[in-house]
Amino acid sequence: MSNAQTLDEAIAEAEAKALDSLSRYKFAMFGYWAGIWVHLKRIEGKKRANPFRGIVASARAVQP
Repeated sequence: MSNAQTLDEAIAEAEAKALDSLSRYKFAMFGYWAGIWVHLKRIEGKKRANPFRGIVASARAVQP
């Protein structure tokens, strides 16, 4: 995160990069950017809906 970039912009960038990585089957990079998103959200300290909730629910649905 650069000095000119706000925390909101950094969180939005991490979310976009995570979803882009997942859409291209880059699972390790998805995990990296999703982790960055979680870390930045904790720093922010505000309540924010998790954009990965639906993905997690889908993964749980296909588990035996």
